[in-house]
Amino acid sequence: MSGTVRRATAADAEPLLGLVDALADYEKLARPAGGARERLVRDAFGPAPRVTVLVAEGPEGIAGYALFFETYSSFNALPNLWLEDLFVRSEHRGGGHGLRLFRAVAAEARRLGCLRMEWNVLRWNALAIDFYDRLGAAPIAEWQTYRLEGRALDSVAGA
Repeated sequence: MSGTVRRATAADAEPLLGLVDALADYEKLARPAGGARERLVRDAFGPAPRVTVLVAEGPEGIAGYALFFETYSSFNALPNLWLEDLFVRSEHRGGGHGLRLFRAVAAEARRLGCLRMEWNVLRWNALAIDFYDRLGAAPIAEWQTYRLEGRALDSVAGA
């Protein structure tokens, strides 16, 4: 299947939100609420973007997206690229959209001078794990992801 990848624009806000909802459904998570939806659109397309969004398009329209941002390695004194989301709607999988998106994100990492790309994968998501394995990505067994949120975050912050 043919298709292209391009940087999303404010005109893509509604399709992007639909894809984020579809990703939430796929990952068995709650869909973003009104405030989160507004912040995502602002942070992607506002005057001071905090994230970059690419969309994959084919004859069927927008089929998927990738959302990413820069982080930084103090030990290497170089930027890294954090891939937060890479998602293609189930009915559009197998047509190369995911690979095109992933390659475009990797090219953006190189353009920005990033040392590496990193991301999380849910342990049960065999389709994604197989995809990344085929591309030569390696899991990082030495590191454990931690999260601080809600009351715990407030407590640590002294709020």
